[in-house]
Amino acid sequence: MATYYYSPTKQKILALLAAGVELGLSRSPKVQWRIMRNLPKVLQAIDRTTLRRIIHEFKYKRLVDFRFEKDGSMFVVLTEKGKRYALRYNPEKMILNKPPRWDGKWRIVMFDIPEKKRAAREAFRKYLVELGFYQLQRSVWVWPHDCKNEIKFLVELFEVRQYTQYAVVEEILHDAPLKLHFKLS
Repeated sequence: MATYYYSPTKQKILALLAAGVELGLSRSPKVQWRIMRNLPKVLQAIDRTTLRRIIHEFKYKRLVDFRFEKDGSMFVVLTEKGKRYALRYNPEKMILNKPPRWDGKWRIVMFDIPEKKRAAREAFRKYLVELGFYQLQRSVWVWPHDCKNEIKFLVELFEVRQYTQYAVVEEILHDAPLKLHFKLS
């Protein structure tokens, strides 16, 4: 599967589609209002024109398909390919790539999220632990393989971009515990 990086808006739409949210693309303002009123707030923040454009882009890339009902309504459903992509952006089912050979570089995630965003900080930290990151220091986490897109997604999801850094480094002094932890040679 080719690795694409979708914008945070596209990632959210894919994740919500995967969660079973059906989007009607009716041109009737009355129907649109009913649908938008029932969507999660994250989708309400997306301009309808942008939403329609992104859905049609997903259709072109065969990530979604349109399903027409007898009453004339239309639903957007994920294709199998779309489900695979959406799983990459579902934090509950996110798995980091582990290629057979290590490229010798470390991926470091550093953050200094303020107390006023404590819930986001704790959730972000929880996902790093669940994904298998190694805690080098209090807010410094290490992973041996590329995970930039996944970290970008989590940073956008928790709205902590300005407090988070991602770095790729070739050498960490005293990295033996890391190599042992990740079973690297």
